[in-house]
Amino acid sequence: MTGRQYSTTDISAATFWEGTAEERERTFAYLREHEPVSWQRPIENAVAPDPEDRGWWAVVRHADISEVSTSSDVFCSGQGVMFDQLTPEFLEMTQSFLAMDNPRHNDLRKLVQAAFTPKRIRRIDDQVEQAAREVVDAFAGDPSGELEFVEGCASRLPLRMFSAMFGVPEHLQEQTAAAAQDIVSWADPEHLAGREPAQVQVEAAQTLHRIAAEIVADRREHPGDDLFTGLAQAEVDGQRLTDAEIGAFFVLLAVAGNDTTKHTSTLTVKHLTEHPDQRDWLAGDLEERIGTAVEEFIRYASPVMTFRRTATRDTELGGRPIAEGDKVVMFYASGNRDAEVFDRPEVFDLSREKNPHVGFGGGGTHYCLGNQLAKTMLRALFRQLLTRVPDIRVTADPELLGTNFIHGVKRQPVAFTPEAR
Repeated sequence: MTGRQYSTTDISAATFWEGTAEERERTFAYLREHEPVSWQRPIENAVAPDPEDRGWWAVVRHADISEVSTSSDVFCSGQGVMFDQLTPEFLEMTQSFLAMDNPRHNDLRKLVQAAFTPKRIRRIDDQVEQAAREVVDAFAGDPSGELEFVEGCASRLPLRMFSAMFGVPEHLQEQTAAAAQDIVSWADPEHLAGREPAQVQVEAAQTLHRIAAEIVADRREHPGDDLFTGLAQAEVDGQRLTDAEIGAFFVLLAVAGNDTTKHTSTLTVKHLTEHPDQRDWLAGDLEERIGTAVEEFIRYASPVMTFRRTATRDTELGGRPIAEGDKVVMFYASGNRDAEVFDRPEVFDLSREKNPHVGFGGGGTHYCLGNQLAKTMLRALFRQLLTRVPDIRVTADPELLGTNFIHGVKRQPVAFTPEAR
């Protein structure tokens, strides 16, 4: 620690995270060029402030993000993946194998993957197309031609798919979505409404565990063809998931399965409004181009902004000495604007062929398990939007969620020409 000084480019301040993605990118661009691995003071607005927190390393280049992601023996997840130093019990309760290291990480991931049978995946793909059509059915013919997009569209498809996959009954779906939102909104004053961040997160996690326990108990008595039944029955090398492990996986998927797709689709409508040439290009051959376009949707939106690792031993990263126990935070939005990797990274280019974005992580053992499902939902939703309400457009700036984790949108009004019926 001797001689270590905090960077003069401060990205721990609450004001930094209250700005827009474009404002943050100006700072990240400077850091990528001049200080790609920088020592930062403890983050403001922590869920559980740690009086012994010394600070953390900010990793902003694509190459360094990939190195941290793929070197799980040097940069571990088991001590937490958020800025905050949360307890191991809370991490297990909320983040499943996301906050685990090998061998336990691989053992649990194998058990979970055993529940994703080819038959179940094929059925999910069919359900996505139908659900996307029904979500757009609900507003496409509205004669007002107006919609609050987050609540009226973007949140509905992932919630429906998550509920269908897990077999969440209708009377528990809104409660599930609200608790998942609490997990990631700890720094947003409007969402907290005077509550303590730690209290909000713990209560939300407990709510999701109760819902999971209720459904699992029912599936053991009445097996179905949903993921909860698969998780309850999954067995690898004689092991089965415990109720607590199923509950933690439910929490993880409730957050990841709802928020990333919801916010990517919301931000993409904004980006298509701002870049009508890209909308026209995509609509010109939707089926042929949607697959490539979705990768750019994710890169440009970068819905998950940060993840943390902890150094397991003294090492070096980007020319800086990292000490055992140091927190190392990866900034995916910055990695997705790295000019060393992307041609004209500031440009929203749906025809971008070379697109190794880190929107689902930088690779390695913790690469997002649900990345294919997220892409499937985005393809299905924008097929519906661009064929049925092709002129859908934002009418005011989005109201952003105040957090250093999710690039989220609370509200975004849109207008469109109603579909003829």
